[in-house]
Amino acid sequence: MSNLATTTEQQPVSPTQAQRLEMKRSVGMGDATQLIDFLHQHSGLSKQQLKDAANKGAVLLRRAGTARRVRRAKTELRSGDSVELHYDSALLALQPPAARCIADHNSYSLWYKPAGLLAQGNEFGDHCALTRQAETAWTPPRQVWLIHRLDREAAGLMVLAHSKQAAAKLSQQFQHNKVQKQYRVQVRGDIGATLGQQGCFEQALDGKPARTDFQVLSWDAQTQRSTLQVTLHTGRLHQIRRHLADAGFPVIGDPRYGVNNKSAEGLRLVAVNLAFQCPQRRTRIEVKLAPEDIGF
Repeated sequence: MSNLATTTEQQPVSPTQAQRLEMKRSVGMGDATQLIDFLHQHSGLSKQQLKDAANKGAVLLRRAGTARRVRRAKTELRSGDSVELHYDSALLALQPPAARCIADHNSYSLWYKPAGLLAQGNEFGDHCALTRQAETAWTPPRQVWLIHRLDREAAGLMVLAHSKQAAAKLSQQFQHNKVQKQYRVQVRGDIGATLGQQGCFEQALDGKPARTDFQVLSWDAQTQRSTLQVTLHTGRLHQIRRHLADAGFPVIGDPRYGVNNKSAEGLRLVAVNLAFQCPQRRTRIEVKLAPEDIGF
């Protein structure tokens, strides 16, 4: 799995003052050599709290310039190791929704990611991430390489790799826009009446080319919503959400872009179709999400 980014060194904060604590400390003379004892020695948190944090991916060990999550409380430390603790009691208490494996092809697998689940964890843990759920879905756990991303608020199809070779081949397809990616999206307003039943957005995002095609599937005058099929030809950050909001038709439930589009139903954006070349057999693979998983 890829190395984790370096975090900024911060002084530890007393857990009696805050429920959020960050610590980065090198192992030196007089320090405990077992991970759980070292963390307890310098953080002030209980061993039970620290074991929970480590198990959920909130402890990083940096050795010889490489950082990795370390989960075993009894991990032996070496002089010069750098240990990072990123403790947030509210985040650690979250109960993530469960992802579902749709197809297992050994070197890669296809998953349904529900809304509310991260694609990948961060320094504060990975127990709310698809990658961690996938790692532990098999016995023994598999390595997981994240190939592409789907916003936390969005649901839908994702492909994960379980070997370096598969990861490289799949990543190349995504980087060169050779993967077909389609989405079901609901927006506020009658986009068909203004822009036609199908169209294309091509305004650059973040100074880079971006193309989003759309086709109107239906219009509901009562709810003032248009349901679209959207095809991505590039992969810019929040591309669909930004293009549609900029055009005056924000995605329903989008917490970041647009106005007057709040919804208790959450973000109405679902990745419904993926098509790519199988990295093992070099045949075309196409996966479509079941209607019951789309929801609209």
